[in-house]
Amino acid sequence: MALQVAILGAGNISGTHARAASAAGLTIAAVHGRHPDKVRAMADAYGAAPYLDLEACLAHPSLDAVLIGSPSGVHADQGILAASRGLHVLVEKPIDVTVERADALIDAASRSDVRLGVMFQDRTQPAFVALQRALGSGRLGRPQLTAATVRWYRPPEYYGASGWRGTWALDGGGALMNQGIHTLDLLLWLFGPLARVSARVATMFHTIEVEDTAVALLEFESGAVATYEATTAAYPGYPRRLEITTSEGTVSIEHSQVIRADLRSGAESLIVVDASRPNQGPSSPVVSDISGHQRLVEDFADAVRLRREPLCSGAEGRRSLVAARAIYESARTGRVVDVMS
Repeated sequence: MALQVAILGAGNISGTHARAASAAGLTIAAVHGRHPDKVRAMADAYGAAPYLDLEACLAHPSLDAVLIGSPSGVHADQGILAASRGLHVLVEKPIDVTVERADALIDAASRSDVRLGVMFQDRTQPAFVALQRALGSGRLGRPQLTAATVRWYRPPEYYGASGWRGTWALDGGGALMNQGIHTLDLLLWLFGPLARVSARVATMFHTIEVEDTAVALLEFESGAVATYEATTAAYPGYPRRLEITTSEGTVSIEHSQVIRADLRSGAESLIVVDASRPNQGPSSPVVSDISGHQRLVEDFADAVRLRREPLCSGAEGRRSLVAARAIYESARTGRVVDVMS
């Protein structure tokens, strides 16, 4: 029997969640949000019940889970409330905007014995799955140096038309916390825990509270190092790029596709070129290809049925938040910051 889910949030990313959930065979039973017109439109599109009151939404009959696409700063509050009612929780990245709130949500899910997952869909992309396995098996040798760049563009109205984007309270940061955190999570998934970071952030173009540009040097416990850039001020916007150098050669990635693999050992066969389109544009927040989200929702539904951890659990989703907060701390103090898990 299909899981019955409520969509919390009726904005752009919740539309992606709804499309992915529907494609994955879940039943969208309820929609909650703050804007009546958006809530009604999404509810009507999926034959769901519309709710402006969160408590009433969570009390909707026969619900199994919630998919949270609300502003980042309320993720934990909404997830804790859902977990306390025995509902499983799949939350958009980041898990929340502070480590303390993330821990509170993780603890609430554990106490209620519900599954908690975080939407980092890069972990489902075929090319990245193959790369992660190849790195984990040692077939690609020892990771040495990575250059990761997220040089995207968001026009001023992207922030100006929103009551929460670009704020510390609800967005938790800017280009790093909102756009670049996908790539930060990907680096942690591929190379393991961080040891220390040094960073600078700046607001170069937009009139917002938070940064639109972040640059960091990441040192991993394995000894590998990475340079990391994230910006929403690089007009007109360029594909996300990673250049990963190991003791066996170099792999080049654009968006979520391996575009070149120059390796000594013939391990090119382990690298899968992903034919899907990029799931988010360098100049637009609209998700054009939901396949990654759909795979993540399908995995989450299986985790609920089989009582196992999702592909990206709450604990896994917490790691990129810890890393992002360490980057902000380094930028604030001008010091190298040890990353404490």
